[in-house]
Amino acid sequence: MLSMKLTKISAIIITSLLLLPGCREDEVERVPNVPVNISIQLQQPAFVNLQIVGGWEYLTGGSEGIIVYRASIDEFKAFDRHCTWNVGNFDRVVMEEDNIIARDTDGCGSSFIITDGSAVDDPAFVPLTEYQTSYNPGTETLLITN
Repeated sequence: MLSMKLTKISAIIITSLLLLPGCREDEVERVPNVPVNISIQLQQPAFVNLQIVGGWEYLTGGSEGIIVYRASIDEFKAFDRHCTWNVGNFDRVVMEEDNIIARDTDGCGSSFIITDGSAVDDPAFVPLTEYQTSYNPGTETLLITN
């Protein structure tokens, strides 16, 4: 009886030890942490699409570029375009015609919702890397940082 209990306990311990490494968060590939400190003036012609709610624009910066999305009158979202699946491939997401989905069209085909960066199609399950935004309506200046 004691031998049987020890065998079960040993089996549980061995199984746990084998499964733990597969659960480590640090095994998920991360998009390179690149310093971002961008200030844009929304009244400039280059940013006309960001002057309306639901508009978006690509910016240079981050790891593979940045998508900026105007979520409301005073709220902006900024995400790195670097696809979070198989990060080492340096695939870049592009906005689809519906203006709400960003998709990795050259690599794995994963797609992400631009309102919050969440992954919606396999194989990616990690959201796009989000940057901080700060909007000053008085000067129509948008600051994007990490």
